[in-house]
This record gives sequence, C-alpha cells and structure tokens, in this order.
Amino acid sequence: MPAFPHSTTSTPTAIAVPPSLSLPVIEAAFPRQLHPYWPRLQEKTRSWLTEKRLMSADKVREYADGLCYTDLMAGYYLGAPDEVLQAIADYSAWFFAWDDRHDRDIVHGRRAAWRQLRFRLHRALDSPRDHLHHEDPLVAAFADSMVRLYSFLPRTWNTRFAGHFHEVIEAYDREFGNRTEGIVPTVEEYLTLRRLTFAHWIWTDLLEPSAGRELPARVRNHPAYRRAALLSQEFAAWYNDLCSLPKELAGDEVHNLGISLIKHEGLTLEEAIAEVRRRVEECVTEFLVAEQDALSLSDELADGTVHGKELSAAVEACVSNMRNWFSTVYWFHHESGRYRVDSWDDPSTPPYVNNEAAGE
Repeated sequence: MPAFPHSTTSTPTAIAVPPSLSLPVIEAAFPRQLHPYWPRLQEKTRSWLTEKRLMSADKVREYADGLCYTDLMAGYYLGAPDEVLQAIADYSAWFFAWDDRHDRDIVHGRRAAWRQLRFRLHRALDSPRDHLHHEDPLVAAFADSMVRLYSFLPRTWNTRFAGHFHEVIEAYDREFGNRTEGIVPTVEEYLTLRRLTFAHWIWTDLLEPSAGRELPARVRNHPAYRRAALLSQEFAAWYNDLCSLPKELAGDEVHNLGISLIKHEGLTLEEAIAEVRRRVEECVTEFLVAEQDALSLSDELADGTVHGKELSAAVEACVSNMRNWFSTVYWFHHESGRYRVDSWDDPSTPPYVNNEAAGE
C-alpha cells in the first residue's frame, strides 16, 4: 500500500513490505502524515549536504532523495515551525553521515582518526560557534546544526541536549571498541548501549522545540510521559535492528539485538528474528496503553490557567509526535536506499558513502 495518500515521488508506487517485516498494526492504526514543508525541506537539506561537503555533489544528486532522510523527519515532527524542522532535518542528515564515518573508521582500522573526531565533536558541542569553519566538514556541519538548534529554546534545554549528546558520542566510542575487538555485548548490555547509540533522548528532546516550548522536569520525568517516549524510541531502534540485520551480518557487525541473541542466548538466526519481532510488536502494544496515560497527564495539566492550557497543549503535541515516530520509522525502512542491501555491488559497503570526506 502507498505510505502516503499523495506520494512524495514523481512516480508513485506501492511499497512492498516483506512478510517478515510487515506490521499490519502500524499500517492500520498509525496513519502516516507528512509536514507540509516537506518538498522545500528536501530541497534545502540536499543543498546543505552539498554546501557542507557531507556528501559529494554527485552522490547527493544520485542518492540523497532516495535515502529519505528528510521524509523521516517530516513524518515525525509535525507541527514544528519550518525553521525548526529544517534545523532538525539537517541535523538528522548529519547524524547519518557521522554514523557512516564511524562505520568506515572501524572498517578501515582508523582508531586515531576516530579518537580525534570524538574529541572534536565534544568540543564543538560545547562551543559550536568556534567550530563553524573547522577543517573537518563533519565537525563544521555539526557546529552549524548546534548553533541553529540552540537558538530555539532557553539555555536549560541547550544544556540538557548537550549532556545527552555527550553521552551519545561516548556510546559510539564504546561501539567502536566492541566492533574493533569483535566483542558482541550481552543482550542487557546491548539494550543499554543501544538507547544511547540510537540517541533515544536526543530525538525526544527535539519534540520540545517542535512544540514551541521546553517542558518542565516534572513533566519530562513523569512516568507516563517518559514511558511513552521510551517505547516510541525502543520500537524504532529494534525495528531498525530487524531490518538491518542482513546488512550488519554482511558487514561483520557485532551491534544488533539479533546478533546478541544468537551469540549469548544460543538462538538460531530464525529464532533471533522472531524474538526481535516479538519485542517490536510488544512495543507497539504497550505504547497504545502508555499513550493514553500520557494524554491523561496532558489533560491534568490543563488546570484552568493560561500556563496550564499551554503546557497541556505542548505535551499533547509531543505525545502525538511520539505516535508519528512509529509510522515514519516503519515506512522509512522500506523506502530508504539505506537498507536496500541487495542492490549494492558490495553488501558491506554502502554506495552513498562519501569516501573522500572520510579520508579514505
């Protein structure tokens, strides 16, 4: 079935979802929406990737639209002001480019290059304006993203976001070590690390500028809000593992829930796929309950004051977008060229990777 009533491509086609990856509940109960800014978003992010030299111009022309990075964000942060969505989409495209650099550094044994990048990103996160013209395009583009993202909400949000992303950088370093040494983490170790490498709390933080206000700690940390947020992100991370398992097995990966289940729980490949799928489906079921609890929290916040009304509306917008994350992640994995391993000349090497930018 088409993901959208109005296709985002000039040649609309029905997306064939493999039975092993099909989730009828997502297709039926989580209708996909798209931010009306999407066409302009795609165009501007394409230009930004070229301008910031995150991908070579020829690769941007050939692959950028098909990777669907802007589709992913335009399906998640509905209601965001255009400039907020643009900043988030560019940051998301940067994140994918960083993930690719990290992967190439591991594959080519560039331990010193990764260590240098790791520390540069920590510094750019704390003082992005000082790194806007950095010699490494990845660092300069990251700084540009941070300057823009830091402009929307108060310093307290910026500090929280930075703290969460410092943790993400260190988690990527732990993944670097595991992959370099061939260490497959246990299931529990992996689940803890995955929440950081998938940047659960970063994408959750970005719900707030999309809704136009920072949420107070008592709301963010409320069990109802936090559980709904966590389940939406766990679904995305584990569904990603389910879809990327062939790619990661081909690339001798060690970081995938399915691989941990095979290594440490003694499951066969078929059993591991079934178990990951079970966990994915359980996330959906549990989210439907958590969503109602979070919306009840939103109702409680509407205490008759203007402040209460505005806070309630912001929480409702955030929870609504948590729901959108399910459908946009689901369709992204079936539309994006990032997961079409069968079409690659080398299943272990993505054709869209900008090797020159990675220093190869």
